Amino acid sequence: MRTLNFMIFCLAVPFALSTSAATTDPMLSERALLEECSAFSQAGMRDCLAAKAEASRKVLCQAEEMGAQMLSRWDEDILYVKRAKATLVAANVAFAKYRETQCQFSASLSGGGAGNSHEMGRLACLATLNSQRAEQLRAALSDLPVR
Repeated sequence: MRTLNFMIFCLAVPFALSTSAATTDPMLSERALLEECSAFSQAGMRDCLAAKAEASRKVLCQAEEMGAQMLSRWDEDILYVKRAKATLVAANVAFAKYRETQCQFSASLSGGGAGNSHEMGRLACLATLNSQRAEQLRAALSDLPVR
């Protein structure tokens, strides 16, 4: 029973932390992005969300590049540096697949809504997940000792 409780705790804590971060930081909240862009017409709202998704894509690309650079300067045996770099590449690929599927799911929650509503949900999801992933990379790599 203790093992089961511990497993539930381990699964619940990261979810609770990510949920609270997503709701307090507008850059990380799909709902906040949708609300912010709702000041425009429907076409303008889509354009606003597309701009936010593109901006978050650029931030994520920068975080991925910075991560690779930080690993190159990591004060660790070259074997572990190479392993970490390869794992980072694999994690980035896996994240991209996850993001695509998750954002398709998010878009599907528009149900029978107009086509634009599906795309707006997808764009808000992309912006949110990109921002969260960029922050995740920054946090993971920020304290590496460098040469």
